[in-house]
Amino acid sequence: MSEHSTDGQDDRLDPLRLERARLQESMADPELHDDPARARRVGRRYAELDTVLTTADRVTALSADLATAHELLEMGEDDPELAAEAEQLRARLEQEQEHLEDLLAPRDPDDARDVILEIKAGAGGEESALFAAEMLRMYRAYAEHRGWRVEVLTSAESDLGGFKDVTAAISARSGTAPADGVYAHLKHEAGVHRVQRVPVTESAGRIHTSAVGVLVMPEADETDEGELLAEAMAPANLRIDVFRSSGPGGQSVNTTDSAVRITHLPTGVVVSCQDQKSQLQNREQALRILRTRLLDARRAEQEQESAAARRSQVRTVDRSERIRTYNFPESRVADHRTGYKAGNLAHVLAGDLDALIASSRDAERAARLEDARRSSDEDSTR
Repeated sequence: MSEHSTDGQDDRLDPLRLERARLQESMADPELHDDPARARRVGRRYAELDTVLTTADRVTALSADLATAHELLEMGEDDPELAAEAEQLRARLEQEQEHLEDLLAPRDPDDARDVILEIKAGAGGEESALFAAEMLRMYRAYAEHRGWRVEVLTSAESDLGGFKDVTAAISARSGTAPADGVYAHLKHEAGVHRVQRVPVTESAGRIHTSAVGVLVMPEADETDEGELLAEAMAPANLRIDVFRSSGPGGQSVNTTDSAVRITHLPTGVVVSCQDQKSQLQNREQALRILRTRLLDARRAEQEQESAAARRSQVRTVDRSERIRTYNFPESRVADHRTGYKAGNLAHVLAGDLDALIASSRDAERAARLEDARRSSDEDSTR
């Protein structure tokens, strides 16, 4: 049960209702849509507020219904059905109040963002590259299940059809609430994924252990470039080279100088793209990845400067840490951060990641609520 009274909730919700009303007026203004970046920002914030306030309205309605049921019972109404209905209302009210507290607790500001997902083969050579390809299929299936769009931006294939590395953009429909955002679901996938199985290249039937690295970054957009990355993305800081694509491709992929390499001179970050047919398309994809990497590095620096900014133990694990093991002989998947284990490896690789991702999100949620309670206790003692 929430420790806040209904009045306390109203105190917290009044500013949010005013903000939602202002955003509604902005969204009705045709001029807003002349600036796509601002329109996305307004839509994202409106969806977040609407989710909170719709939940608050359900809490208010359930509270009124429960009060009415209790009044009838206190007036001497000896009705088993009414008593059962009152109990159901009480349970639903507690559930909605808990949900509201979750929504009002401090949230990762990047949760509503789309992501740039990088998968890199690690220890294990060709076997690691093959599993990297399986992981891409796994995330693609999960994304399609949630109605998200997956776009491969750049890739480097191995000899047996795996991926030495592959970068994909995963995006949700516009106006997605933060709790339903792509980054909110996939951010805890970052880290080292270990696989134990008999490789196709192993003739003696011995089990090998390989590793694949996954990096999940909240995707930067034009707003970030205008407000946060203007200096970093200045033309003077970029060296853009073009070259002939290598590897498999279509008619124009490796017969013209369509591949693009962008070097960010101040940091030395290099991004290459050659999967698209035109030089312009590869340039845009490379800039998209570069913006996101620079934004991610900027946020990492901020986190180091203020360790309390994001306290979630799951959110702040080192990216090089082994986070999960996929054991083929036992058909088992184990998450080493949350302790979650599942015996349905085939389903997981087919995109059934809901339970695994929920275990990490639950751990983050518990940490956020504990932080909120601690902050509330500190404020009350001042």
